[in-house]
Amino acid sequence: MSLFGAMNTAIAGLNSQSSAFGNISDNVANTQTVGFKRVDTAFVDYLTTSTVDINAPGAVVAKPSYMNNIQGTITQTDNTLGLAIAGQGFFAVSQQVGDINGVPTFNPQQYYSRAGDFQLNKKGYMVNSAGLYLNGWPVDAAGNVNENSLQPIQVTQTVYNPVATSNVTLSANLPATPATGTATAASPISSDINVYDALGTVHTVTLNWVRNAQDDWTVSIDVPDDTVGTARGTAVVQFGAASGNGVAEGTVGQIGSTTGSVTSAGYVAGSAATLTFTDDFGSGPQTITLNIGTYGQTDGVTQYAGSTYNLRGLTQDGVPPGSFAGVTTQSNGNIIVNYDNGQTRRIAQVPLVTFNAPNKLQRQDGQAFTTTIDSGTPLAQAAGTNGAGNLVINSLEGSNVDIASEFSKLIVAQRAYSANTKMVTTADDLLQQTIEMKR
Repeated sequence: MSLFGAMNTAIAGLNSQSSAFGNISDNVANTQTVGFKRVDTAFVDYLTTSTVDINAPGAVVAKPSYMNNIQGTITQTDNTLGLAIAGQGFFAVSQQVGDINGVPTFNPQQYYSRAGDFQLNKKGYMVNSAGLYLNGWPVDAAGNVNENSLQPIQVTQTVYNPVATSNVTLSANLPATPATGTATAASPISSDINVYDALGTVHTVTLNWVRNAQDDWTVSIDVPDDTVGTARGTAVVQFGAASGNGVAEGTVGQIGSTTGSVTSAGYVAGSAATLTFTDDFGSGPQTITLNIGTYGQTDGVTQYAGSTYNLRGLTQDGVPPGSFAGVTTQSNGNIIVNYDNGQTRRIAQVPLVTFNAPNKLQRQDGQAFTTTIDSGTPLAQAAGTNGAGNLVINSLEGSNVDIASEFSKLIVAQRAYSANTKMVTTADDLLQQTIEMKR
């Protein structure tokens, strides 16, 4: 009985080492597969009879030991959409199963992967080398993220709609002692501001500054291509002592009388000093607010020493139309579409999905996984929060296979297999000798 048992045990050993060899082969073959997670081999002993006095040969079974939670090496890539995960978590991905009227349909089963070599396909979806579609939280037009929905990320190469200018902020210094012949009605100090209408066409607004007296100026606002007329109106701007409001010398202290369509808010210490006027560039009235600083502060228009006008800064919130220029990723998972007018738009955010037992996930084709009862419930969360790893942009996570370690395992498996074959042949020889005893 022991000879047959020994032979059966050796055969079980051959089968187990064959399984180990298969796992090693799979690992070695995927040493350069992006996001691949190696499979080690765990050997489990099964008993037949084992007591204090008797121990009969048993058996051994090889079981896979998945290393899904072991980090692979992260390397930089020229792919601007490449994403790697440093730490725990998986990308949520979808598998395409069909196409209806040019729109892809997806398997309702959610897949997960660490393969982040994403590229845009011909329909603008972010797809990795295994053909799996990256899922993300959608972002609405107002920039709000919907964390209750995961869907394939599609980049539509639409234009960036123009935005009419409604606010302009000016920072400049008017000379306390203007050069002779300047800052007069005949030769005002002029500065131009570019603004956009509702169609994205740029227009010029001219500010003409005339010095009335010490600390007292009049600014006229002219719009040469306005359909209503060039002059919008004027406003008196007083600095320091001239305003009578006790503000620091050289800072805006009061906006006095206004004419035409120009209006202003009353003086409130620490509030914005603004002029508001209305234009019409052919697409209807357009109200623009010109912010010239804060009453009593130096953040806008000032009047300090000098003989010439000095522009320090000028911003406006209008935007010309823009065409698609590309798409980039950010370390917080944001997918950003860039336009040639300098504007950007966030269209989605990539979350990371974590599991209590990632090594219990079910392997699928294309370095992908699906959930099991033992893996736990998937939890989608922003990168770097609640145990989720960090996203590394312009990078890829390689296979976590160490080829040197696999070759060492290969030598051990080979020797163990040879030893088990020796056990089989030895048991066969002993049985043969037993049979020949009757001769």
